[in-house]
Amino acid sequence: MRTFFSQLFEYNHQCNQKFAELLSANEDKLTDKSKNLSSHLISAHQIWNSRILADERPFEVWQIHPVSAYKDIDQINFEHSLKVVRDYDFDLIINYKTSSGLAFENTIRDILFHIINHSTYHRAQIAMQLKTVEIEPLSTDWIMYKR
Repeated sequence: MRTFFSQLFEYNHQCNQKFAELLSANEDKLTDKSKNLSSHLISAHQIWNSRILADERPFEVWQIHPVSAYKDIDQINFEHSLKVVRDYDFDLIINYKTSSGLAFENTIRDILFHIINHSTYHRAQIAMQLKTVEIEPLSTDWIMYKR
């Protein structure tokens, strides 16, 4: 399980880094929506890491980041997620509150899977936004990564 989650986070990180490069190279063409979604993707990842690690001050869920910061924030997120994968029990229950104050609990396994799924979902939305301004989106399918 640890190996599989490590691979998922390596895949996620590679996709996010390539997206960050593409967005930086085309910053003048980006829609506000693509910037908002990209910021949200990295903010949410950081928030989930902080809920597990309980040692970070989280971003706001829709906090806007400069395009130039995406790669660095993603790198930190990746390193923190790998620490969780390496050092934490996947069955450990994490109690947390949402940004609206609702209390929930989930296993670390479920949170880690959610981070990956959430990132994939928003990268697809960003790809659609890129198409609207005639920027060719990246192929980020898991199977392409594994080939």
